[in-house]
Amino acid sequence: MPRLELAPEVGEDFDRILDHLAQYQVENPGARIREIIEAINVLAHSPLIGRPAKNDKRELVIGRRSRGYVASYRYVAEIDTVFILAVRSQREAGYATDPKEDRP
Repeated sequence: MPRLELAPEVGEDFDRILDHLAQYQVENPGARIREIIEAINVLAHSPLIGRPAKNDKRELVIGRRSRGYVASYRYVAEIDTVFILAVRSQREAGYATDPKEDRP
């Protein structure tokens, strides 16, 4: 089973997501973070589930619309490790959504 490693910047990503959720007074923002973490944990069983991206990276799409996030990661089979590089909202990652769906 692959090991999961989080880049230090991922902590900053979660802080930014929490700040955004607080700004819009989303109920139970901790639950939203737990949902993201649970989705990332799937990579420990299926490291190639994410879609291919540039530079040997992959993207795991988590949720959708205002609850949508993208985890950027790299799987290194030789050491059986998944490196989580970043977590962004889908909008922040460059995926357009309907402007009416901007709020979490």
